[in-house]
Amino acid sequence: MLRYHPNCVNSPDVPVRLAFLGCGFITRVHSRHLKALKGDVVASYASRDAARADAFCREFQGAGTYPSYTAAIRDPAIDAVVVAVPPRFHLELALQALDAGKHVLVEKPAFPRMADYEQVRGVRDRVGRVLLVGENDHYKPLAVYLRRLLAERAVGDLVFGHFSSIVKRLKTAGDWRNDEAMAGGDAFFEEGIHWLHLAASLGPRILPRTIRGFRPARSQEDRTDTRAKSMMVAFQYDNGAVGSLYYSREIPSFFRGLRLSKLFGRQGVITFESNGLIVLVRGRGLPRIRIPGGFRDLRGYQAMYRDFVGAIRERRAPEMSLERAIEDQRLMDAIYASVV
Repeated sequence: MLRYHPNCVNSPDVPVRLAFLGCGFITRVHSRHLKALKGDVVASYASRDAARADAFCREFQGAGTYPSYTAAIRDPAIDAVVVAVPPRFHLELALQALDAGKHVLVEKPAFPRMADYEQVRGVRDRVGRVLLVGENDHYKPLAVYLRRLLAERAVGDLVFGHFSSIVKRLKTAGDWRNDEAMAGGDAFFEEGIHWLHLAASLGPRILPRTIRGFRPARSQEDRTDTRAKSMMVAFQYDNGAVGSLYYSREIPSFFRGLRLSKLFGRQGVITFESNGLIVLVRGRGLPRIRIPGGFRDLRGYQAMYRDFVGAIRERRAPEMSLERAIEDQRLMDAIYASVV
């Protein structure tokens, strides 16, 4: 593999060389989106299964492979790592990578406990490296557009926020997400965090002391996906508006995934498909229909990596910093402390 002085990464003419730690579903998703950053990022692949790393490297035209996560972390040619393994292993690998002088992108949920965040923050500050929490929903065109609409007061004062993420999408019996020790928690903790972040990132901030979770009884019939798969969350924003989030992975949805959410203001309503396909704004002036981003980077992965690369080269904090993720974790802790 090509080796060069680590400081060269500060030049926009030199790609950031990163290594994926883990070769599973999410690494495949990331790798597909990295094609848009060709010239800015060169990826390698590390796995405990050497054949799997080789297969990913061939499929995505990577720079090389590693037979272990430690081997990738110790390679001086690697500038950054992506921690793309189950949450149980995030803390150990993030700390190991930071101590080795690597920049880190850690998948979300980053860590299961607030104490883990604080430990990582201490090491990050000591070594002076970038750590981005992989909340791609923060960067997707839908989120960016909604934040702009509220900042421009397109519907006046926000009164209600209603967020819906309901679909029947069960995991197989052998999926690691069925093990709460591996996943860090139930379905809402492991994936619902993305929707909680969307609700909390629109400008007004959710107050942790006002948030409460309501969890329906678990199904007694499901023998495959054994997790708690549904949660309803009620909360209040710091501007006085109130909101609700309906999350489930066990309820059928229209067209197997079409979900509508709404932001109600005193001068209009914003209706949006929860995944970001379309937004309807009925406020001042004529109704507007928009397709945020025009289907480009619908899930925000490319924008997330551009921020990661920019933060490394410019020696700044990324938008989805550890501190921003800590705010989400505080909300999660409050939800589970209150859940009934």
